[in-house]
Amino acid sequence: MTLPPALAEIVDDFGALGDSDKITLLLEFAGELPGLPEYLEQDAMEPVPECQSPVFLSVDATDASSVRLYFSAPREAPTTRGFAAILHQGLDTASAQEILDVPSDFYYDLGLGGAVSPLRLRGMAGMLARIKAQVRAQAADAGTGTDTAGA
Repeated sequence: MTLPPALAEIVDDFGALGDSDKITLLLEFAGELPGLPEYLEQDAMEPVPECQSPVFLSVDATDASSVRLYFSAPREAPTTRGFAAILHQGLDTASAQEILDVPSDFYYDLGLGGAVSPLRLRGMAGMLARIKAQVRAQAADAGTGTDTAGA
């Protein structure tokens, strides 16, 4: 599996834990999701309807060598915030191609299938799919030559 180093480390960390410890780690991630920069408003972000909670994301792939990711997720939705934080910590500043190369089902390797519902995992899949779609669209607009046909 091809993962950016930061995301691969997160997957390894989860893989070393039992189910209850995985939930604890997920909740720790939820507390680490950074706030939005002042210039970015939630109204200008893309909603992620696959999530059970109101989640919004924004991708800045104008520099294909260092894509920036921004998420807004309510504190009352710690599982969703945890997923957003995993994606933020694992993919923020990765290259556009590294993000496009992440397998769409990488989250199974976190081993959370026994700890959270499939519906919740579908939310994480939705976040990743929307990140990739925005990276592809911005790469196509910029004509960067990124392999937009991938994953």
